[in-house]
Amino acid sequence: MRKPIIVGNWKMNKTIAEAVEFINAVDPFCHDGATYGVATSFLALNDANKAAKNLIVAAENCHFEDNGAFTGEVSVPMLEEIGVKYCIIGHSERRQMFGDTDETVNKKAKRLIKADITPIVCIGETEAQFDAGETEKVIRDQLTGSLADLCPKCVENLVIAYEPIWAIGTGKSATKEIAQNCCHIVRDQVAKMYGDECASKVRVQYGGSVKPENIKEYMAMEDIDGALIGGASLKVDSFKELIEKTR
Repeated sequence: MRKPIIVGNWKMNKTIAEAVEFINAVDPFCHDGATYGVATSFLALNDANKAAKNLIVAAENCHFEDNGAFTGEVSVPMLEEIGVKYCIIGHSERRQMFGDTDETVNKKAKRLIKADITPIVCIGETEAQFDAGETEKVIRDQLTGSLADLCPKCVENLVIAYEPIWAIGTGKSATKEIAQNCCHIVRDQVAKMYGDECASKVRVQYGGSVKPENIKEYMAMEDIDGALIGGASLKVDSFKELIEKTR
């Protein structure tokens, strides 16, 4: 039985004080029906992690090298030192704005796994690719590159977030049928790469304008094990409602 995982990706939002205030307000409402968490800015990670008792606190990115001349980057050992246990990699904004590729995502995944930090590996197609009927090819290609040369046990313990780029921050969202079909493709590709047992255990999230009003219909789908949530994760009342709706 795969335990659902609901993570809010805050992106470049919330100061340290705001992050701690949010966690103090939301943390007591978490329950065992799912894993709940938030991904904060690097600056807020340490204080947020100390404040969280039930929420997991994730980083929004990392570098695959341990040190070096990489101005502005944060290494996995830096995350280890403050007790971070989850890290988002390959988000479409990182791919589109900052040059992340399947190859660099793969390097990050390997380094995180070595440190016993769970990668949340993001994949997804653009609107042009969706309109051209290329969604399945994009999903399979991105997974092939991003998950290359990993051990099956490592893959079954990570999280894969399918996020159609055309549904991130646009107000648009994939229908539950589209989301289910794409998450099924994710699981099928994992099976092709690492076997059916691995595919049956890996957790697959849907992301893209998920909010309290629609999360239950996504979570009811067979291959959707959770959500990576943007705007709806920024407000205390909204996040508490998400927790309640997934009880």
